[in-house]
Amino acid sequence: MLDEILKSIVEMEEEEAIKKAKEYLDGGGDPQKLLEVCRDAMGEVGARFEKGEYFLSELILGGEIFKQIMEFTLPKIKSGSVKKIGKIVLGTVKEDVHNIGKDIFKVFAEASGFEVIDIGIDTPEEKFVEAVKEHKPDIVGMSCLITAGVTSMKKTVDKLKEAGLRDSIKIIIGGGRVDESVKEFTGADAWADDAAKGVRLCKQLIGVEG
Repeated sequence: MLDEILKSIVEMEEEEAIKKAKEYLDGGGDPQKLLEVCRDAMGEVGARFEKGEYFLSELILGGEIFKQIMEFTLPKIKSGSVKKIGKIVLGTVKEDVHNIGKDIFKVFAEASGFEVIDIGIDTPEEKFVEAVKEHKPDIVGMSCLITAGVTSMKKTVDKLKEAGLRDSIKIIIGGGRVDESVKEFTGADAWADDAAKGVRLCKQLIGVEG
C-alpha cells in the first residue's frame, strides 16, 4: 500500500494518492511511515524536476498533494515524534511580493524534516533580524524574483551582521535573479535556482547528508 501511495504522488495522481493515504490510516497504518513515504515521493518529484522531466506545474501539484495528505496525517503523529533536522527562517525580501518559489521551497523543506518559519513577502531587513532573534534558526532563506530584491538581500545580510547574528546562521538565497555573482555580492553562503536543490544545499550547510 505504501508503495502505491508513493507511486500515486510521484505520478501526480492526486485523488488516488489522497484516497489511498486515508485508507492506509483508516486501516491502522503507521502515520510516521506514511509521512516518510510522502517525503520520499517529494524527493523523487524534486529529482525529476532537476532532470528536466517535470516542470513547475508538477512541483506545485506535488506540493499540494503532500500538503493535503499532511493535513490529516500530522494530527495522528504524537507531538515531538517527527524528527526535525533543523530550523529555517524563510521570507521574500523587501520590494518583492512574489511567493510561489518561496512556498514551493517551504513544502520541500518541511517534507525533508525542516521546521520552517515563514515570515512572508516584501519582508523588511528588520523583520529578518527579529525572526532570527526570536526563533534561533540554523538557516535563513531569502527569495527574490526581481532585480531590486538583490539589493534588499545584501541589506538584510548586512543588518544580520550589525546585530551580531551572522556567525550563528547559514544564509541561502534563491529565485530568478540569483546566481553565483549575487551570492558573492550579498555575502550569502549558498544559492539555488530551484526548491529541490535548495533543500539539498540546506542539508549540506548544517552537516546533514544531502
